[in-house]
Amino acid sequence: MKVLITTDLYMPTINGVVTSVVNLRKELTKLGHEVKILTLSQNNASYVEDNVTYIASKNAQKIYPGARFALTFNNEYIEDLIKWKPDLIHTQCELSTFRMAKYIASVLNIPIVHTYHTVYEDYTHYFSPNKKLGKKIVTLFTRRILKHVDCVIAPTEKVKSLLIGYGIDKEIHIVPTGIDLSRFSEDLDDVEKRTLREQIGIPPNSNVLINVSRLAKEKNIEELLYFISELKEQNLVLLIVGDGPHREALESYTDKLGVSDKVFFTGFVAPDQVHKYYKLGDVFVNASNSETQGLTYIEALASGLPVLCKEDPCLKGVVENGINGWQYRDLDDFKERLYYILDSQNYDLLRENAKNAWQEFSSETFAKRVELVYEKTIENHYKMIPCTLNF
Repeated sequence: MKVLITTDLYMPTINGVVTSVVNLRKELTKLGHEVKILTLSQNNASYVEDNVTYIASKNAQKIYPGARFALTFNNEYIEDLIKWKPDLIHTQCELSTFRMAKYIASVLNIPIVHTYHTVYEDYTHYFSPNKKLGKKIVTLFTRRILKHVDCVIAPTEKVKSLLIGYGIDKEIHIVPTGIDLSRFSEDLDDVEKRTLREQIGIPPNSNVLINVSRLAKEKNIEELLYFISELKEQNLVLLIVGDGPHREALESYTDKLGVSDKVFFTGFVAPDQVHKYYKLGDVFVNASNSETQGLTYIEALASGLPVLCKEDPCLKGVVENGINGWQYRDLDDFKERLYYILDSQNYDLLRENAKNAWQEFSSETFAKRVELVYEKTIENHYKMIPCTLNF
């Protein structure tokens, strides 16, 4: 099968969408499929490299941090992809490359499968001063986009329910995004772990709560900082791994709360080094409600970390209360669950369960499920009937 994957974001950008695309491409190739990527370049030049077609684009930071937009796409690079004749297009984003995918699909009369990654409702502060108006814009935008696809992949039940609420009538398949977790399940040498902690400045014998995230407003990291200020135990620290546009505000809030000695910001960490930082933690913590698939939660579990996170439907089947962690509701609940997790009588079992919880989210399983969606979609595209797959 020839598969064209389109995405506005690709390497060297690092986020959940890019991770999903990179892993899907790798695993589909292993399964014997021919895969090409269509994405936007980081400048005003178009080119092809390693079966990835980069289309010239402009900075669109005002829409969303890191966003780019292609003003035109009717060029030789798109024509080359049409001549390649893919059997199916798998779209990952809703803006520039979606328009390109729609054009290619119409010329070739081939189906489009779309993965809906982003809960735009949680990002309305980037483009609308009014949240209610922002939600209305998101609903209309989503309907307008998805009327052009044959079916939709939702990473979680949460996303499927959201789309149904928008009035989307396309077939929606729930396929959890897969991750290459081999590095995360490996142990880190004690000497390297101690050296890394010392470089960051983490005091010896500290219990480390770790958050791995893009530092953006919608991630709600302020809540974790406030919780740390309310926890009086001297040996509890918070390690925040990652960078982003909200970092300066978070550091300022840390100073305001008077917990600069208990909070450590690493800044940007190279993707091939992130797995080492998980090993510095004792509990993975997250206060975000803007996640669609929770990839960092799965990475944390594979690293053997119990997870303590804000209650969220996207974590159904991922973080199970009392088994591999807890989903908390408020500060008091956070405190109670944290102390339960850190209790030596509970910790080892939670940690062992965490290690065993991630196989369902392997990149191999992910690709095989997506492959089934492709096969059914191609078959039904020409029959013009809906398809249903249950995993």
